[in-house]
Amino acid sequence: MRIMMRLKDSSISKKIMAAFMAALLPLMAITWLINDKGADSIKTERSQAILNTARYYLDSLNKEADQIIRYLPNYVTDSDLMEIAAMGDEMSYYERAQKIIDIQKRLNLMKDSSPVIKEAKAYVPLLDRTLLSGNYETSIDRQEYEAIQPSNRGYNEPFIYWQDRIFLSMQYPASSLQEPIFVIGVELSPHKIKESMSQVSNSFGGSNMLINIDRGWHIQSQEDPDLVKTVTNFIMEKKEAGEKEGYDTIRSGDERYLAVYNYSELWNSYSVSCIPEESLLGPIQKYRVWFWWACVLAIFVVIFFSYFLFRLIYRPLLKLVSSFRRVQQNRFEPITIDRGQDEFGYLYLAFNNTIRYLKTLIEENYEQQIRNQRSELKRLQSQINPHFLYNCFFVLCRLIKSENKDKAYQFCLYIGEYFHFITRNDEDEIPLSLEVKHSRTYVDMQTVCYGDRIHVTFIGEAPEIKVPRLVLQPIIENAYKHVFGNMLTNGKLLIYCEQNDEEVVFYVEDNGQGITDEVIDNLNMRLKRSADDRMEETTGLVNVHRRIQLRYGAHYGITIERSALGGLKVGIHMNSN
Repeated sequence: MRIMMRLKDSSISKKIMAAFMAALLPLMAITWLINDKGADSIKTERSQAILNTARYYLDSLNKEADQIIRYLPNYVTDSDLMEIAAMGDEMSYYERAQKIIDIQKRLNLMKDSSPVIKEAKAYVPLLDRTLLSGNYETSIDRQEYEAIQPSNRGYNEPFIYWQDRIFLSMQYPASSLQEPIFVIGVELSPHKIKESMSQVSNSFGGSNMLINIDRGWHIQSQEDPDLVKTVTNFIMEKKEAGEKEGYDTIRSGDERYLAVYNYSELWNSYSVSCIPEESLLGPIQKYRVWFWWACVLAIFVVIFFSYFLFRLIYRPLLKLVSSFRRVQQNRFEPITIDRGQDEFGYLYLAFNNTIRYLKTLIEENYEQQIRNQRSELKRLQSQINPHFLYNCFFVLCRLIKSENKDKAYQFCLYIGEYFHFITRNDEDEIPLSLEVKHSRTYVDMQTVCYGDRIHVTFIGEAPEIKVPRLVLQPIIENAYKHVFGNMLTNGKLLIYCEQNDEEVVFYVEDNGQGITDEVIDNLNMRLKRSADDRMEETTGLVNVHRRIQLRYGAHYGITIERSALGGLKVGIHMNSN
């Protein structure tokens, strides 16, 4: 859901690419799934077939070995063998030779009874001879004789593995507590066993093994030490898990194999067929390679599609968006038309026509608005000029009548400076320092009128910015007129400035006692309605408030609140830039 919300707010090119990938990726995923499931199905079917084949050939090998084991007691009880092994040299040479020939015939018959028998032997210690199926004069190989003793094999294991040779043996007497008078040994052919096992995986070019974990021996159809080590570890895991047959995938070196295993109780060994997956899966592997090539092709298709999407849609759309953003910044710049007669060419042409039309409208409306604002400013400013004239002449007459010539002279200078500032109409905006100087002149004039009844304090210096004329002095005049007119003593007026990155604020605070919270609320409401009621005759606070908003906008102007001195606190908010 979060991804959908992010995609909703992203660019059109991202949405198109997302839609393209949403259509492409499921197709690729379905193709991969079909290929993978097909490979698994073929692998399972062939693995099961190989497992059945391996089971068949292992059963055949078990039957051959079991037949030999069942026939061994018949040879151990052979009367000629018993007689020659017991009497030895006491028999005549002719009789002994005749019996040996008869024994050899029976040994040869045993050898020919099974293809897996390499040689049938009878070891006679008394004669120090080993009777073979096809050789008359032999001697006992003592190491071999000792190795094939039945005592050297496990209780449930009929086979003895010695020097890469496999034997079945039985002695007479059968008791292991006394020395045997002869031992019948059958040597099995590893070559024939390998041939039998190789029938399982011949068609796939695999390798076959017969592994006895307990005795640590193995028979392998193809010499591959690394594969033997891998398979041995694999079979040890299966033996510990108690698994006797099945199939699994193993890795030896850089190649993967399908390992099909069967356990033989008779041999106490595992028959394992290792088939390379590449030859097992056959065409599926080729299809898998084709799939990866298709993925590479899909990547190139995505890159190709992205490139043309960028060239044909995203870049011209971004160009159009950038042009609209410039319009938001009041930069009416036309778009260079580098398109043909397609949709973006039409949009570019329509945008340029719209820009030209907007510039014409804005120029006409802006000039009209400027004229209206200047007219409004002059009208509001003209309301202030006669406001103070009568009182000034009245005070001057009083000073002259009192024959206080110095103070009258000083007051005349104040009046001259005051009305020189008021009547200088050539500039709509002046430095704030000049506005503060004019306000100080006004305070000096009022000090002549009020004497020591009112104490005025200016704090700080004015920043170097330009402001509309007569924004501070009317606020001070408003305090004298409405606050200090009825105060006989201890009037206080505090004037100071605060500045930050965005605005300059002049505060005028007094200690008047007659103003109520209701009056403050009414004044704020009147200031708020001043922009709508333009025809109202305004002076003082509202006058200044409207002129500041005409100059700086609706976020600036006059604010009124309760002062910490107890009276009114008027804030004059102006732009600092």
